[in-house]
Amino acid sequence: MNDFLAAHWLDMLTTVLGLAYILLEYRASIWLWAVGFAMQSLGIVLYYQKGLYADCGMEFYYLAMTVYGFFNWVRKPKVQDSDRKDESTGTPITHFPRRLAIRWAVATLIIWAAIYWFLTTCTDSRVPIADSFTTALSVVGIWALARKYLEQWLIWIVVDIVTSALYFYKEIPFKASLYALYVVIAVLGFFKWKRIMDEYTSKHVNE
Repeated sequence: MNDFLAAHWLDMLTTVLGLAYILLEYRASIWLWAVGFAMQSLGIVLYYQKGLYADCGMEFYYLAMTVYGFFNWVRKPKVQDSDRKDESTGTPITHFPRRLAIRWAVATLIIWAAIYWFLTTCTDSRVPIADSFTTALSVVGIWALARKYLEQWLIWIVVDIVTSALYFYKEIPFKASLYALYVVIAVLGFFKWKRIMDEYTSKHVNE
């Protein structure tokens, strides 16, 4: 038992933080950024130990985006609607702008190719395609979350499915199971955020 805990304690701790993170995200709570900062800091160590170098590097980007996301979510005056169903403080949930969709799609392909090249030429990664794909797609996913776009949930559904399979393969069972749970929560989160957005829009249109 002690050997098991010694081998998996970091996986277990980041899994607990990850569960708290996704539940806070589901509720559109600004506290997700604080939990995310802690989770990602520990994730740097975990992914480096497991040879998931793209994921490891991605955590540094996540850390920067937690700071950006926090300030973006609070940059507008606090909404005073007493019947609002989320725990956010200012920026309302909106759709991903269509004018940015093609740009981000192209950027994702370029990032994917660049990371794949790096992993295959500069590291001993055995999963360069999947590792680079989830990393590239996560770049736009975390940005869309920071901007509070509804469609960020759709991005994470794809990322979570691939990541869960990848982590099971890399013998990170707790985080792999967490990402499988993420898929379910992401689907529920999409509909919850859509309901919040529709209620907010309807109320302000009628005012």
